[in-house]
Amino acid sequence: MFKYSSLLLSLICLCSCADKASKTTTNEPTRPPNIVLIFTDDQGYQDVGVFGATNIETPHLDQMAKEGVKLSSFYAAQAVCSASRAGILTGCYPNRIGIHNALMPNSPVGLNPTEITIAELLNSKGYKTAIHGKWHLGDAAKFMPNNHGFDEYFGIPYSNDMWPLHPLQGSVFNFDPLLLYENETVIDTLTDQSNLTTLITERSIDFIHRNKNNPFFLYVPHPQPHVPLYVSSKFKGKSKRGLYGDVIMEIDWSVGQILESLKENGIDDNTIVIFTSDNGPWLAYGDHAGSALPFREGKGTAWEGGQREPFIIRYPKKLKAGTTIDTPVMAIDILPTIAEITDIPLPDNVIDGKSVWKVLTGETDESPQEAYFFYYKTNELHGVRYGKWKLYFPHRYRTMNGQENGANGLPGKYAQIDLKEIELYDVVSDISETKNVAADHPEVVEKIQLLANDMRAKLGDKLIGIEGSENRPAGSIE
Repeated sequence: MFKYSSLLLSLICLCSCADKASKTTTNEPTRPPNIVLIFTDDQGYQDVGVFGATNIETPHLDQMAKEGVKLSSFYAAQAVCSASRAGILTGCYPNRIGIHNALMPNSPVGLNPTEITIAELLNSKGYKTAIHGKWHLGDAAKFMPNNHGFDEYFGIPYSNDMWPLHPLQGSVFNFDPLLLYENETVIDTLTDQSNLTTLITERSIDFIHRNKNNPFFLYVPHPQPHVPLYVSSKFKGKSKRGLYGDVIMEIDWSVGQILESLKENGIDDNTIVIFTSDNGPWLAYGDHAGSALPFREGKGTAWEGGQREPFIIRYPKKLKAGTTIDTPVMAIDILPTIAEITDIPLPDNVIDGKSVWKVLTGETDESPQEAYFFYYKTNELHGVRYGKWKLYFPHRYRTMNGQENGANGLPGKYAQIDLKEIELYDVVSDISETKNVAADHPEVVEKIQLLANDMRAKLGDKLIGIEGSENRPAGSIE
């Protein structure tokens, strides 16, 4: 009798404990996901193994793609440094918010403090936020990261080659010291940038360790592989692609270190990790530049090689591993996607991006955007992506075709090409943009022109003298 009573008592206890565990699980608030955005500088589409690299090893990025989602038609917001960063952080076409081209040191303009960044959006919901790497949205105090929602900043304020603080002095490798910031204070001058990627990685890992118990946003905009190229002794001479390949291998190592730290801290499944680049390769630098193949042209152009970038997103809790998505997505869509995932209202300011969460999860393969617009420099509308079509308006662009490539860190000279008529390409079947089919599809040309005219009315187009009605000014120093 005692035996059966003990068994009954044990069963009652087990059921009670299970019920308590169920209630505890049900009542526990769901912790919002951490977000890590890794953003390289001038890295080409073909500079990652899963995107076609044959002479550069990127095992960590390749594994990240196996465990996540790869986008084959992801576009930077613009084909140049500052503008591209403004686009991904604010969800706006850069020209909407007055950020053009690449801002120089001591620039009188920068990202307007009234614009809302991903960091500010997440900060409002209790996220800890950090940027470790290159900022490049204005180096005056009012424009720096701590005034744009970042709790922590460690890195450099603009590109690693920029005049006047480190101009060329006879040799491409002879620079004045590069200023290294921690928050608003210069903490060091880097006469040698060889260990900068390692320092950024170590700071990133430390931030993850310190914030494992609360949601965080970590933005890691690596200054490399922008020229001049620097790599630590850990990877020097390790690749089959020379110094450029060594640099990419170290960036891949950095990605691996960040992913490993998430696993060590038990937050791997609930962390969204994104990897992409700010624009295509700076082709003038030849063996010190990446590859955008099979796409046409590179950095500084609206052609596919200038703005179509490698993109991998990993989120084990929600996204199906090993997926490739061909639906077009642009950097302006990242902010609203993060806002949807974290259930945060969008900024009051008008933005251009739209959430692509349903595209990433596979719920739909239809883009929420009717078209993407490719502006460059001073508000010139160069092209439009509409479905499988890419249309280019007459404009001037630069090319290295037929030119002597740069070598050993010295650039070659671009030729300037005037595109005199509208050109149309099917960038699904003709990814290298070799056959202009505008004459064969007048109805497509007409439709895209109507879309372009609507956007010109909003954001303007310097090429044909149209002022936009919705442009907002960049921040400025009085």
